[in-house]
Amino acid sequence: MSLQIKVPAVGESISEVTLSRWIKKDGDAVEMDEVIAEMESDKATFELTAEKPGILRTVAKEGDTLEIGALVCTIDENGESAVTGDQSSAPASTPPAAANEPAAGSQEPPASIQVKVPQVGESITEVVLSRWLKKDGENVEMDDQIAELESDKATFELTAEKAGTLKQIAKEGDTLAIGAVVCEILSSAAGTQPAAAPAPASVQPSAPAETSKTYASGTPSPSAAKILAEKGVQASSVTGTGVGGRITKEDAVKAQQPAPQAPAPQKPAQPAAVSQQPGASSPAKPERREKMSSLRKTVAKRLVAVKNETAMLTTFNEVDMQPVMELRSKYKDKFKEKHGVGLGFMSFFTKAVCEALKEFPAVNARIDGDEIVYHDYADISIAVSAPKGLVVPVIRNAGALSLAGIEKEVISLATKARESKLTLEEMTGGTFTITNGGVFGSMMSTPIINAPQSAILGMHNIVERPVALNGQVVIRPIMYIALSYDHRIIDGRESVSFLVRVKQLLEDPARLLLGV
Repeated sequence: MSLQIKVPAVGESISEVTLSRWIKKDGDAVEMDEVIAEMESDKATFELTAEKPGILRTVAKEGDTLEIGALVCTIDENGESAVTGDQSSAPASTPPAAANEPAAGSQEPPASIQVKVPQVGESITEVVLSRWLKKDGENVEMDDQIAELESDKATFELTAEKAGTLKQIAKEGDTLAIGAVVCEILSSAAGTQPAAAPAPASVQPSAPAETSKTYASGTPSPSAAKILAEKGVQASSVTGTGVGGRITKEDAVKAQQPAPQAPAPQKPAQPAAVSQQPGASSPAKPERREKMSSLRKTVAKRLVAVKNETAMLTTFNEVDMQPVMELRSKYKDKFKEKHGVGLGFMSFFTKAVCEALKEFPAVNARIDGDEIVYHDYADISIAVSAPKGLVVPVIRNAGALSLAGIEKEVISLATKARESKLTLEEMTGGTFTITNGGVFGSMMSTPIINAPQSAILGMHNIVERPVALNGQVVIRPIMYIALSYDHRIIDGRESVSFLVRVKQLLEDPARLLLGV
């Protein structure tokens, strides 16, 4: 019986990969989770592992371009069973081998379990292993937190599904698809057998381990080799951090950093040459590269997708904030004394938006295929700048909350965002978004829609400006507001009318209380 090994899903935007090289040859005996091939996408190089022990039968060839789900190879279990059959049939002639082989055979399936990346959200296809909380070989208890995973929306912990000894497979910084193996946990039964298992590992795999080290150590992956060639850096001068010392793409990118530091001490020795030839100093200009976080990469993809896939327009208006500011100034102390939170602008805007959405439901809707989904409730997403990037937690049923209730939710969600403690549930399901660039001094902007929503309201800074009021020029605190919307579902009349309604409610806050 043979097991088919196919190209795994490695990212929502990756449809094909290249088989760059075979690490194991056709006909080789492989162990479970042993690296058998190296594959490369347009974004990263990753390794293909054996899903069970057996004899490798290669199907694809080095250099082949394979689609996700395409057959790469098979693992013939019959070959393994024949070997174990021979060993078990001749225990008398080879007692040491017979003693070791059953131990290895009994060690794999029953003695360990694989801990995989769990399903963490319908729109999340990959996560990043940000850090290990337990060390390789360390004993863990059931439900112990063993690793920290980071998606584009939240950070969460991976727990041990049983007690035993931790065997790490993925490394910190690895990007893992949902369902990918992160580690193994060897049970207490395995805890005694790993001591016996190293014996055959040191007897037989000593040669293969040596050859694999010779093969991988100092050898760049295809993408790494390309980067090193562009930078003019010799592979021999780079220390690989990949499996067996392989030079990864990240190693190649970082290899350029020491280069500028080497000529640095030489420049003072030739100050005249540097001053006479300014162009020669340009390569030594300081620069640095940092790997994009998973959150940043996903946000970038989605923002570009929104711009490309929606008919996005933006309409503007201005709001005289004096009535709201006078109301806040008059009641802010009593409000805080009674409710324990301050009275900010966000609660007024959220309340005004919820009232306006009732009158213009298309602004609160979304497109799903050939259908328009109207939401008869208002779950308002609030954009928050967190240390790892922009996040958008959701205030549930905001229309049913009071100003105090909204303020409490805003404070709670903003605090969790800055401490990276937001849950997936708190990050998903919004129907309309409010973003406040005014806190950073923005005067006017065109915010990008938070898909799959159809509209987003942008707040900006408040500036005293001269305006005409009752035939006289007066100074008023004015805020420009912007509504970006998907013109496929929201017409110009609706967008402008919605924004005018928000303006009316804010310039006469009594309307919020009276519902008029």
